[in-house]
Amino acid sequence: MKSFFKIVGSVFAVLFTWAAYLQYNDPDATIWFIIYGLAAFISVLFVVNRLPFLITIFSFLLAAAGAYSQWPAQFQGFTIGEGDIENIERGREACGLLIIAVVMLLYALRIRFVKRGLKI
Repeated sequence: MKSFFKIVGSVFAVLFTWAAYLQYNDPDATIWFIIYGLAAFISVLFVVNRLPFLITIFSFLLAAAGAYSQWPAQFQGFTIGEGDIENIERGREACGLLIIAVVMLLYALRIRFVKRGLKI
């Protein structure tokens, strides 16, 4: 099971790095580069077993709060041309933060269970 979580962490490190790269043409690219870059860095720390539990909880709470605050008043999907561009952009950003939150929660649960000697 240990190798499964190393693979999951590695995959998310690559995906978050790719997401950071794709922000190059976004109007607020710097903040999203930092957010996805930190998520990738945390994923690498998870893979090498150097990630503290409190960092994962803090990251989860920040990402979840960010997803909640970014969620548009009316969700109109992800595809450009299917609604108001501002709502679509906010929906995309909120979902990106929600993915980060779920991954950070997964890392936190894994770290907590391993410290307590439980197997997942």
